[in-house]
Amino acid sequence: MSRILVIGGGVVGLCSALVLARAGHEVTVLDADEARQAASWGNAGHIATEQLAPLASPATLLGAWKRQFAAGGPIDLPLRFAPDWLPFAMRFVAASSLDRFEQGRAALAALLMDSLPAWRRLLAAVGRPDLLRESGHLVAWESEASAASGRAAWMQADTGTARVRDATAADLARIRGLSTQAVAGAVRFEGSAQISDLSQLADALECALLAAGGTIVRGRAEVVMQGRRATVAGFPADLLLVAAGARSAALVAPAGHKVPLIAERGYHIRGGASRWPADMPPLVFEDRSMIVTRYADRLQAAGFVEFAPLEAPADPRKWQRLEAHVQALGLPIDGPFSHWMGARPTLPDYLPAIGRSPRASNLLYAFGHQHLGLTLAAVTAEQIGALVEARAPAVDLQPFDLARFGGC
Repeated sequence: MSRILVIGGGVVGLCSALVLARAGHEVTVLDADEARQAASWGNAGHIATEQLAPLASPATLLGAWKRQFAAGGPIDLPLRFAPDWLPFAMRFVAASSLDRFEQGRAALAALLMDSLPAWRRLLAAVGRPDLLRESGHLVAWESEASAASGRAAWMQADTGTARVRDATAADLARIRGLSTQAVAGAVRFEGSAQISDLSQLADALECALLAAGGTIVRGRAEVVMQGRRATVAGFPADLLLVAAGARSAALVAPAGHKVPLIAERGYHIRGGASRWPADMPPLVFEDRSMIVTRYADRLQAAGFVEFAPLEAPADPRKWQRLEAHVQALGLPIDGPFSHWMGARPTLPDYLPAIGRSPRASNLLYAFGHQHLGLTLAAVTAEQIGALVEARAPAVDLQPFDLARFGGC
């Protein structure tokens, strides 16, 4: 068995470390995010099995400028950060051709097909199947026009293993009972799911890893090449797995990988959930690009896509707009609100990077999962387990190889 250093203690890193430790490997996780501020622990909790279409697409290009934050939309490309996001945007445009979009959709579909079963397997193994709620999710619209167009789009979309149907009268009554704003229509997805509490998930994964003989060390890593081997001082290891989210590009750079990874920042607000039904699935208000999720006694409203440097200060206007949406909808979220901002690790084609480096004989990687980090964490971990043990992965990983960006 191998000594394996996993760099990154987010959901992809912890799931991978756990799979490897349970297979008998000596695993150490080096985690720089002790406060759990990464996107792994601040996301919407949605297992998005329906999201087969990469955001790098002709449709996204056509609608992007209409969805700018300055015009009331969810996408912000701050001009002062153009030197950071413009090279990414140029690659994004190239990746959005129809041919590349179709290739990306097929690749994502292969991963997503087993994403929910993989979570069932992992959570059963750690004794916490209760953390997975398989009650689907709801999408609602506030106007007749947006309800008609939104419903038509989802009914025609390829949603993989998820299924979409019209919301029942009971579903609509529950949504309307939570909002003082008119709700014109809604659909319900079946076959998607939710992690009921991200903090409990993090605790469960860490405890299970320790129980399996793994170790967690808090601190940052610096990767240095020694010949054709990647090393981290103080951590002798046979294999290194880089799963450090938005910080991963710098960690694989010493091996010669030039990765166009960007920090795609998201925002959420949280308040008390005393007036929100405990069994309500995630609820998307699509006109506002906002998803509302209940976690234990807290209610979270999340949204926005902001392209900015990883360390740039948060933009309080995003939280203010989320609060304005909550107020306009009359949602029963108890204040005062807490605020969070975290960076999704995103590659221009909106596909993750999963594989083994040809430049460093002992280096593996699993990052760049963009909006699907939580969704794909368990199934990604199983593919990493196969790579470590020289088994054929269940999913063709060629589309996720870093070689697609050249210089690898």
